[in-house]
Amino acid sequence: MKSPRVIPIKAAPETATSTSLFQGHQKVHPRTAEGWFANWRWAFVWLTQIVFYGLPWLNWNNRPAVLFDLTNRRFYVLDLVLYPQDFIYLAALLVLSAMALFFFTAVAGRLWCGFACPQTVYSEIFMWVETRFEGERLARIRLDAAPWSPEKLLRKGGKHLVWAAISFWTGLTFVGYFTPIRALCVELATLSMGPWEMFWVLFYGFATYGNAGYMREQVCKYMCPYARFQGVMIDGDSLIVGYDTARGEARGSRSKSADRAKLGLGDCVDCTLCVQVCPVGIDIRNGFQMECIGCGACIDACNTVMDKMKYPQGLIRFTTQNGLDQQLDRATLFKRALRPRTLVYGCALALGLGAFGVSLATRTPFRVSVIRDRGVMARMVDNGDIENIYQLHIMNAQESPQTYRIDVSALHGINGLRVENPTPVELGPAESQDVTISVRLNAEVAANHTGQILPINIGIEQSGRIGDTIKILENSTFVVPR
Repeated sequence: MKSPRVIPIKAAPETATSTSLFQGHQKVHPRTAEGWFANWRWAFVWLTQIVFYGLPWLNWNNRPAVLFDLTNRRFYVLDLVLYPQDFIYLAALLVLSAMALFFFTAVAGRLWCGFACPQTVYSEIFMWVETRFEGERLARIRLDAAPWSPEKLLRKGGKHLVWAAISFWTGLTFVGYFTPIRALCVELATLSMGPWEMFWVLFYGFATYGNAGYMREQVCKYMCPYARFQGVMIDGDSLIVGYDTARGEARGSRSKSADRAKLGLGDCVDCTLCVQVCPVGIDIRNGFQMECIGCGACIDACNTVMDKMKYPQGLIRFTTQNGLDQQLDRATLFKRALRPRTLVYGCALALGLGAFGVSLATRTPFRVSVIRDRGVMARMVDNGDIENIYQLHIMNAQESPQTYRIDVSALHGINGLRVENPTPVELGPAESQDVTISVRLNAEVAANHTGQILPINIGIEQSGRIGDTIKILENSTFVVPR
C-alpha cells in the first residue's frame, strides 16, 4: 500500500509585500476659479452668512426675531409664537423640505450643493482664508511638501487661528438661536456660560472647523447621503455639469494660431484647469460623476481658456445628459424641463405650501386644553347643585396682553349648567396659565339625570378689537352622581 503523498507547506519569503485594495486619500488643492459662477457662489456665501449671523441680533417685539426657547417651551419666528403642541408644523415643514428637494433635484440637479449648502459655503470661506495665508494652489502644494520652518509655522498657525475664530463664532451664533445672543455674549465675557451652552458652542464650532477645514470634499463624497440617492431623483433631462465630448475630443495642446482641424484635434487643449479648480478633485471630462456638486468652477475655468483661444464658450456647461447626447439647444432644454416628473413634484409642492400657508394664517391665536379634575369627585354642594371641577391650561400665542372669559354649555338642550363665580383670565404676551374652574348643574335638572355622564362644551372666548372676538369650544363630560 502506497503512503499518501505529502505536499510540504513553505513559509512565504520575508521580502513578500501585501497590496492594499484601497487608495489612500489624496488631499485636494483646488485652484481659485474666477468667472460668472464663482461670483454667484460668493453672492450666496454673503447672503446665507448675513442671514445666519445677523438673524439672532435682530430684535422683534423686544426679543430676538427668531428664538427657540427650550426652557420656556416657546418658539418665536417674527410675529409667530409656537408651542410644543404645534409640532405638526415642524413635521409639515420637513415634509415640504423633502418635496422641495425632489423637485429641485429633478429640475436642477445638485445646484443646492454647489452654491448654497452650508458645507460648500464654509469650505469656500475656509479655502479663501487658506489662500490668503498660504498662496495659490502650487504654493500650497509646495508648502505642504516643505519641511517645517518658522515661515511655514507662521503661515499654518495663522490660518488655523483664523479658522478657529470663525468656527467659534459660528458655534456661538448657532447657540444664539436657543439663548438670546446678547445674553450669551455677556455670559461669555463674564465666564458664566452654562455647561450645556458651552458644550454646544464648542461642538458646533468643532464640527465647522473639521468639516470645512479638513474633510471638505470627503463630507460630500462619503458622509452626505444626498450624493448617494440623487441618482434616483434625476433623469436624462435633469441639469448637470457636462463636457461636450463630440466637440472637445481629441484633446491636445496647440498654439492659438494652430488650425485644430488640420491637427485632428477638438476644442479641449488639455490644460487640466477644469480639474485644478474642482473642489472635489474630479475630471469632468470623464463624464457625469456622483461626486460632482454642480458648482460650475470647471465651467468658469474652461470658458476663460476658450476666450483666450478664441473658441466658443460652452465646451463645459450646464446642460442635461440628453442635451449632450442629442446636441439640444437651450430652448429645447427648457421645454423638456416640463416633463411629468417635474410637473408632479411641482404640483405636490405647490399644494403643500398652499395648505401650510393657509393653516398658519388661520391658526387660532390661543390654545386651550381641558381636563376634568379626577382628584375631586363629582359632588353635591350645599344647595343641592352638582359640582364638577376642571383644570384648564390656556396659552396666549400672541405678543400682546389678552383677556379670556370662560362659559359652559351642555349638549342635547340640557339647561342649568353654569361656571361658578366666573372670573376673566388675564394673560400677558406669550404667557400660559393653569386655571381651575367649578362647573355646577342646577339641582332640579340634576335630579332628572342621576347617574348619567353628560357631554358638555367649555367655551373660552378671547376678547380683542370690535369684531375680533375668537371663541374655542372644548369637549368634556359632566358626571351626575347617583
